[in-house]
Amino acid sequence: MYFSQFFTKQISQKSGFISIEGKTDPDINSLEYDSRNVKQGSLFFALPGIHTDGSLYIDDAINRGASVIVHENDIAEKKDGIIYLKVKDARFAMSPISASYYRFPSQSMLVTGVTGTEGKSTTVYLIWQLLTMLGKKAGFVSTVQRCFGGDVIWNSEHQTTPEAPVVQRLLREIADNGCEYAVLEASSHGLSPKTNRLGDVDFCSGVLTNITHEHLEFHGTWEQYRDDKANLFRAVNRYVPETGSSFAGSFGVINNDDKSARYIIKLSKNKIFRYSPAGRDGDVILEAIESCAWGNWYVISIPESGELIQLRDRLPGAYNSGNVLASLLTVSGLTGVPLREIAPFVKYLKPVRGRMTNINKGQPFEAVVDYAHTPSSFQTIFPPLRARMDKTNGRIISLFGSAGERDTKKRYEQGKIAAYYSDIIILTDEDPRGEKPEDILEEIKKGVLENDDGQNQKRIIFKQEENLFLIPERPAAIRKALSLAKKGDLVLLLGKGHENSIIYADKTMPYDEISETEKALSDLGFN
Repeated sequence: MYFSQFFTKQISQKSGFISIEGKTDPDINSLEYDSRNVKQGSLFFALPGIHTDGSLYIDDAINRGASVIVHENDIAEKKDGIIYLKVKDARFAMSPISASYYRFPSQSMLVTGVTGTEGKSTTVYLIWQLLTMLGKKAGFVSTVQRCFGGDVIWNSEHQTTPEAPVVQRLLREIADNGCEYAVLEASSHGLSPKTNRLGDVDFCSGVLTNITHEHLEFHGTWEQYRDDKANLFRAVNRYVPETGSSFAGSFGVINNDDKSARYIIKLSKNKIFRYSPAGRDGDVILEAIESCAWGNWYVISIPESGELIQLRDRLPGAYNSGNVLASLLTVSGLTGVPLREIAPFVKYLKPVRGRMTNINKGQPFEAVVDYAHTPSSFQTIFPPLRARMDKTNGRIISLFGSAGERDTKKRYEQGKIAAYYSDIIILTDEDPRGEKPEDILEEIKKGVLENDDGQNQKRIIFKQEENLFLIPERPAAIRKALSLAKKGDLVLLLGKGHENSIIYADKTMPYDEISETEKALSDLGFN
């Protein structure tokens, strides 16, 4: 596409245009923000960064074939035959330019965004599955997987919401494959104006699972974190495409039990559907639930109609009932199909890999891999597991760590919560990045060794090398945890879930928690 075809007057205004130099009108065949990916005919965004500055790579980009440079810093020497587009904020400008280049793909589909501290990937996947079961063609993008209207593929990156050029390219692929619907996992980073990754996605509906303590190293305060997530609901009412479906208009779906529900409802200009996993108040209410290692049985009520509906799922973890309720409301709102007609499909829903995934190699104890890595997710998964294990006198052996160069305040809380519910704790690497692994584990250990949890005295006292172990190397830590397990115990492996690597300061180590656990069990003689 020729540069003049997508960099229009409207886009120049949205992108924070300052000036343009160069008289050519090149045919652009890709948008790049990493000079190593530039090829002949690329447009290159010179982004300022934490560790380096994209301006330093402009010459490299030009040598590789870039014909347009989007920059915010002054350039001393400009080369002939190159267009230099100066903007106020190069990262912010990526979104409107990318949306225009890819011909505004979100305007040809019904696009749903799912945000929250926990439950995003699962809820995205459940919504997509239900749409597919109803005969709708849909695509999705999540931390774990992606689908462009065909087969589901694995997301090989850790990033939940990629940069704007990637988001728009993926949406264009979904639209070109004839999808009516797209479901996006919307991270707080992606919704923040600092990155503007989702700034030009036209959402028709938005889902909020919860807002708890996370990513304060980026947002600064919890209030800013909440406000950035709320941007999804500010964006929801922008545009409704003419799809010919029974879509009745933009809407939001919110966990009414979350303390931020009122805040989101007040700022939204659209219809809000509320669900309540705690059995309080909402458009759909969880009345009763019974959970086991392989799924849940529960009863939900719809106050408006007075209906009671029984559900059965195959999603380990009682907390998944909230994700199911959110998905049912969303799909009903998108398609116009009554919730009671969608409910029978719940029993066919598949869990996300790495979310409460049971590993069974014939061992006499449970081994479960889960992505939980925040204090709030610990508070969600531990209580029902503790209650279940207490019925059989089984022990919980917990293995986890905490990410380096991320929110450090959560480490103490992680240790404190795990110690309240666990019998044995093994602290290990998650993604240390540039921090010393031992330092991270020591910070978590302080929370583990805290004996008094306010009004609740901890069940047991932890002592190092007795029931508390610090083993940075994760494969070795897993083998230790499994070797300590006895009949009826639960080994809970937290923090990595679906991820495919462990990031250190000097390397990124390929890694798969499920495969590693299976191998460790085999090494112990279980097959």
